Amino acid sequence: MIRQSVLLISSLFIVSGFIVPATILKSDTDLVQSNIWHIAGPVNENYETINAVRQKEGIVRVTAKDNPVGEIELNVLITSSASNDGVPTNLPDNSRFVKITYKSTQLIKLQAREGNEAGTDCVHGGSHPRADLPASPNTFKTIKIPWTHFRQDGLPNGKLLDIHNLCKFNFVNYNPVSGALLEIKSVVIEN
Repeated sequence: MIRQSVLLISSLFIVSGFIVPATILKSDTDLVQSNIWHIAGPVNENYETINAVRQKEGIVRVTAKDNPVGEIELNVLITSSASNDGVPTNLPDNSRFVKITYKSTQLIKLQAREGNEAGTDCVHGGSHPRADLPASPNTFKTIKIPWTHFRQDGLPNGKLLDIHNLCKFNFVNYNPVSGALLEIKSVVIEN
């Protein structure tokens, strides 16, 4: 059984001379257990199916349609929201990584989406520093990805992720093949 609880606390932060609300993530929050997930692209599952399975089985699962056209994007906000946009989360300076347990038949690009420059909103677009989740088709794999590995466009010299303005994770399969499978058991941010 998945437990639902209050996982966030609100604080005030000064950004560019303005006081703005920010959200701080509670320690050991597993985004698979706690947050609503969203999907776009050529998959068999829809929003309702993904979240029903997540609540019943404790896993997020998506499967590419036959002859998929376009990319698949599975995403979750760090601060849970019923919509696909919300408020950014301010991680503490000592947060060093995200730990993910997953199984995938193809390479997945993990984008860490940032909020707007003011740090007040998570609108579509913005910065997309990213890192790779290598294929692991036969077994679940747990990896820790340091925040320093999230660079703009995945480039070695790309802009680093701002962990004080983190909106969501996008799990993207840019070139899905028929039946491509991604299963995620946990996503935990060191906090």
